[in-house]
Amino acid sequence: MNEAKFDELLTMVTPLIQKENTMMRDALPARVKLQIILRHLATGDCFGSLEALYRVPRCSISSFFEAVCEAIWIVLRDFIKVPQSESEWRKIMNSFSKMWNFPNCCGAMDRKLVKIRCPPNSASEYFYYKKNFSIILFAVVDANYNFIYIDVGTNGRANDTCVFEKSTLNEAITANLLNIPNEGVFVADDAFPLKTNILKPYNTRGEFNEKHKVFNYRLSRARRVVENAFGILVAKFRIFEKPIPLTVSKVEQLVKTTCALHSWLRKITPNINLQHLLQREDWEKGCIIPGERRQVPSEAIVGIPQTRLGNHTENARRVRNMFAEKFITTNIVPWCDAS
Repeated sequence: MNEAKFDELLTMVTPLIQKENTMMRDALPARVKLQIILRHLATGDCFGSLEALYRVPRCSISSFFEAVCEAIWIVLRDFIKVPQSESEWRKIMNSFSKMWNFPNCCGAMDRKLVKIRCPPNSASEYFYYKKNFSIILFAVVDANYNFIYIDVGTNGRANDTCVFEKSTLNEAITANLLNIPNEGVFVADDAFPLKTNILKPYNTRGEFNEKHKVFNYRLSRARRVVENAFGILVAKFRIFEKPIPLTVSKVEQLVKTTCALHSWLRKITPNINLQHLLQREDWEKGCIIPGERRQVPSEAIVGIPQTRLGNHTENARRVRNMFAEKFITTNIVPWCDAS
């Protein structure tokens, strides 16, 4: 973030975070508060290090941390926006078709664990495998690595179906409130349910033919945008390098804030070259080239072991089969055989 963008953000949040001076002391300037919080998010510096750098007591930093994060979220949350019109959805669908060769795709969805310190009086609720405590970040991303929906805060013990089924996005889709075109679908991994509007890979066990292989490749290629979006998030905000030693409410606010900052920066600086961070394909050799984001350690945002969901309707299977057939007949990509 350059100085001009910092000043732009400062102008937006100042009315929400600037306190009045009193007879006893002058209030800490909004500029300093914002500098401290952005540095904490970008570098992962602990409150003790920030205290030494800015000469602001760590107890004060802790006291305004959540308020500043909430202010950033309030002014930037519209940059994470679920489309409400058919034309907006078709714009995303056209981008997925043009950039990732997947027609009718409205978004790529995934979920990650965000590791936290053990919450008081609710340890088992947030306890997950390998003795970790966590909350879940569920997100949907457009073709340009922008978050268009996030759900933060479900405890780490919840299963993947529960996370999606209880999300406000699923409620809106089920109630047909979003004007999604009838042919629109979302791409996801095995952890999500197969539905007429959610596509996931074919099971490689049992009957698995060339058509299934091509479909899985094309779906994986489209779904890579959400993996890359999480990768960019981790690369830009080093706070995610280690489990976050904050309370659940502060971590929830932190995650929402970083996602909003990510989408804001992506949209106001769309021409910044991120290719060095991203996974990309060598079509001649038929292999994936890891991006530099893979070299950034992240112990705070991690994948969730997949649990395959086998129950789905005949209509859901029919829609997936229709896409699979299309990918070997009318919508072929020339490099697919090399993959």
